[in-house]
Amino acid sequence: MIDTPNLNFQLFDDPLKLYNSMLLDIKKAQKYIYIETYRWANDNVGLKFRDALIAKAVEGLEIKILVDSWATTLPNTFFANIINAGGEVRFFKKIKFSFDFFTKNHRRNHRKLLLIDNNISYMGSANFTAYSLNWRELVIRLNDGITEKFKRSFLESYKIYNKYMFNKFSFKKTIRHNGFEIIQDLPSIYRQQIKKKFELLIQNAKKEVTIETPYFLPGYKLRKSLIEAAQRGVVVNIIVPEHSDVKIVDILRSLYLGLLYEHGVSIYLYFPYNLHAKCLLVDNEIFEIGSPNFDYRSFRYMYEIALVGKEPAIISKLNEHIRGTMIHCKHFNYTAWQNRPLIEKIFARLLIPLRHLF
Repeated sequence: MIDTPNLNFQLFDDPLKLYNSMLLDIKKAQKYIYIETYRWANDNVGLKFRDALIAKAVEGLEIKILVDSWATTLPNTFFANIINAGGEVRFFKKIKFSFDFFTKNHRRNHRKLLLIDNNISYMGSANFTAYSLNWRELVIRLNDGITEKFKRSFLESYKIYNKYMFNKFSFKKTIRHNGFEIIQDLPSIYRQQIKKKFELLIQNAKKEVTIETPYFLPGYKLRKSLIEAAQRGVVVNIIVPEHSDVKIVDILRSLYLGLLYEHGVSIYLYFPYNLHAKCLLVDNEIFEIGSPNFDYRSFRYMYEIALVGKEPAIISKLNEHIRGTMIHCKHFNYTAWQNRPLIEKIFARLLIPLRHLF
């Protein structure tokens, strides 16, 4: 852990170490535990967290859990003992069968937060599942007054868990705390606050931009910002998994990788397992860590949360994380990309009209 005058924090990229730290903090909790997550599995990881929370609920702590009902499919009895002990569990926008089934059910809560006792916050990329134990993640643990700000965000999401919101006025204000910004996105075609922040940071970059993301489907403005940055001499690095867990996204992203490479953007492919970390680092001065992927769906249709700041100690550790990722990366092979199978090129083109849905 690094100590600065106003901040204690840790960065985790190993899921096992992350889960062990979370479980230890849960065990020590004395007041409340709030969890907001996209995916919670009925496996050894999901069960460990559930059982730890049952014990704290029996002790009388305030337990609130918000899970997304699209990504989390659990038996009705899974959280029963937490509820019976006084805890609360809400499923974000339960799937509803209707004439506009896909339209309304496509807006999902993709945020990941664990908040404990007004002084411990975890936020970043990881869900509660053994499925991703060998993935490379990125989660920050903060021991700081910022937990109160995350708590405010969580309680707002907890309150609107079953409301349908999708219009140009749907947004939550950015929360500021000691030089940090907590940017919250609700589904909207017009007010995509995290995307707009990314565009602004890239457009103002002077030396270097590094993006680490599992799913890379940037819209026109983001592609334009990245290309223009590279053309004015900024070193632009895109780090993605060689093979993510969503094959169809890998096929579609190939259209963008070749285009960006042709305009001077450096592309690196992480090859051991899936890279699920999500971060942005600009000029070694500004960082972003959070839940959003660098794709249409996150920016337009998902409830996301991102932490932006300039804390030098966090940037130093984030650089260590990125260097650790790069050790297991290979350069994008432009020649192989040009010679990829014709059927793959055709299929990618056919997927373009559906790019907002992956």
